[in-house]
Amino acid sequence: MSETDIPNTGPRKVCVIGWPVEHSRSPTIHNTWLKRHGIEGEYTKLAVKPEELLDTLRYLPNLGFRGANVTVPHKEAAFEALQPFVDAPAERLQAVNTMYRDPDTGDIRGTNTDGAGFWTHLKHSVPGFNGKTAVVLGAGGAARAIVDVLETEGRMKVRLVNRTVARAASMVADIEAKATVYGWEQLSAALEGADLLVNTTTLGMEGQAPLEIDLAPLPDHAVVYDIVYVPLETPLLAQARARGLAVIDGLGMLLWQAAPGFAKWFGVEVDAEDVAAARALIEADLKNTGLKNKENN
Repeated sequence: MSETDIPNTGPRKVCVIGWPVEHSRSPTIHNTWLKRHGIEGEYTKLAVKPEELLDTLRYLPNLGFRGANVTVPHKEAAFEALQPFVDAPAERLQAVNTMYRDPDTGDIRGTNTDGAGFWTHLKHSVPGFNGKTAVVLGAGGAARAIVDVLETEGRMKVRLVNRTVARAASMVADIEAKATVYGWEQLSAALEGADLLVNTTTLGMEGQAPLEIDLAPLPDHAVVYDIVYVPLETPLLAQARARGLAVIDGLGMLLWQAAPGFAKWFGVEVDAEDVAAARALIEADLKNTGLKNKENN
């Protein structure tokens, strides 16, 4: 989108666009970082119905926004709207989650930082990680980004496991991945010798059925990563921890995927201490929310 320009002066205003958007924790993350770095700015939520998305994107500069995050269900529509001003990750995934102003041309560009957030969190959580084979459970939007980054950045062989094989095969074709597709009944075979297991399904999320699988085929050095972060300790992670495997929860992916956008909008590269500060606030909020829910039951 090049017909309008995002303001480059005054307080820096950014938002997250979604429908619904009340659940988003992005404002907590970015406003924490703004405060830590003494930047005059604001990050807010903008609830936008699907039929209003295109008009909203065009009008954002008039509202004073210099950029935005895009969350469900708008990522694919934002990708289409920002053609041809999208980068390689967004092009491969056909989805945009971050919009920003190109400082050289003034164009509004789109990128997708989901995969980068996952990969950065993995590398921070397991320094020196150099796995060769990964198993990814599920074939939704998060799986697309994770399979993509595991192959492009990690140079890993990916085994994609899903209950509906046709859907998984379609996803692999869409993003032009090299992943091998397995049915759920083939999970044990897929886990054999894997260095990394990633759950991208909603199983294990609060209010959902637990993810019940046998981790015995995994080698002792394997890492188990669950992108679910409510609760932080999912049944899968508890099972893996009990077996002595390294575990990673999903909150770090949420935090690290926010970092590239913050750098583009506010000119500051956040570090591990910034991420830890935002994480502490979200963890406290998750704990308080859990206590309130128990009191209301």
